[in-house]
Amino acid sequence: MCFGIIVLLINCLALANAEEVTCSGIVPMRYREDNISITDFGGVGDGVTLNTKAFKEAIYRIGHLHRRGGTLLYIPPGEYLTGPFNLTSHMTLYLARGAVIKATVDTEEWPLLPPLPSYGRGRELPGGRYMSFIHADGLHDVIITGENGTIDGQGDVWWNMWRQRTLKFTRPNLVELLNSTSIIISNLTFKNSPFWNLHPVYCSNVVINYATIVAPADSPNTDGIDPDSSSHVCIEDSYISTGDDLVAVKSGWDEYGIAYGRPSHDITIRRVTGSSPFAGIAVGSETSGGVEDILAEHISLFNMGFGIHLKTNIGRGGVIRNITISNVYMDKARKGIKISGDVGDHPDENYNPKALPVLKDVKIKDIWGDRVQQPGLIRGLKNAPFSGICLSNISLGGTTGQRDLPWQCSDVSGGAVQVSPLPCSELTSSQQIGACASSF
Repeated sequence: MCFGIIVLLINCLALANAEEVTCSGIVPMRYREDNISITDFGGVGDGVTLNTKAFKEAIYRIGHLHRRGGTLLYIPPGEYLTGPFNLTSHMTLYLARGAVIKATVDTEEWPLLPPLPSYGRGRELPGGRYMSFIHADGLHDVIITGENGTIDGQGDVWWNMWRQRTLKFTRPNLVELLNSTSIIISNLTFKNSPFWNLHPVYCSNVVINYATIVAPADSPNTDGIDPDSSSHVCIEDSYISTGDDLVAVKSGWDEYGIAYGRPSHDITIRRVTGSSPFAGIAVGSETSGGVEDILAEHISLFNMGFGIHLKTNIGRGGVIRNITISNVYMDKARKGIKISGDVGDHPDENYNPKALPVLKDVKIKDIWGDRVQQPGLIRGLKNAPFSGICLSNISLGGTTGQRDLPWQCSDVSGGAVQVSPLPCSELTSSQQIGACASSF
């Protein structure tokens, strides 16, 4: 293998689109002088041999030899079947072109983990949850990259268990990073996740770029990227086509998220393209730790349920604020913009119905759409109206030959300028527009 070529490819990737605005500099790409191959540890890329032992031994070697600058684990072309495995700090997992790391479909190979403290139980079922396919906890300086190799979760067995209601615990994510910092995920394809695809939770300084994330449109809960109680996250230049939200910013679930109290903040989502029967850019519905300072721009969406969806519920608590979404194009969507306070379930009966969310200071501008059945629905809570919802330069065309739904609003204040079709009266009075003057 030629590691000089690997370094050259990483350099070329870093230089690509150098003139475009980017946030990826928050975590510089590192180059590892120490390199090992999965084949050095008995890895066999025949698609049949189980390589769990090889991955664990290779990563154990990285974690215990402590090479200066860390170590790159090279995955050559081939299909490497394996059970779930843990990463370690100061490592690069590098997939060559034609390399596939494929998850075993033997569910007995998947260990159980305790619930996340901000969720209190598994997201789908009480109790624990299955460990993610590629897992990290308490790590620093981890890179998952390559030459557009593939990480395949083989999620069909899990989706069928969900459909048949035979799951015992919450399905595994494809890649989950907990309590970790300085993470890069780039230039890879992620496919057929059992549950959420990429889930950085309680993390900071995370870059995800040049990623392709795919799953069938009917695959349940296969969110693309879900930053969760995480900060300083950069998501750029990626294609996502899955069975649920493309990008959804979260921060914990009802009383557990309130108690844990860790918000998601300072997250940038830029130059993402994709399709889904659910949302393109989403916040929530698990927002109990708070979500603030989110920027999403230059987004292209096709065949969507919702273009933009900010969602929460009673019992969530938390503050959602300073959300800016701009330069979005959508073609064929049921709803262009939805902001709603009645979305999502509860972990148990112990949530506090008086814990009402606050949603304010949202700027949505420069949005274009064709074949959008309903331009917008904004439904706040009677005892916690949404405020500071500022819309400008929005044109969401309807479906030819059909009678499309108008805007619908309740318990909301803000303003709207140059919005077509004309939005609801709650956003178009001169007094309301004045409240958003600084946003236009």
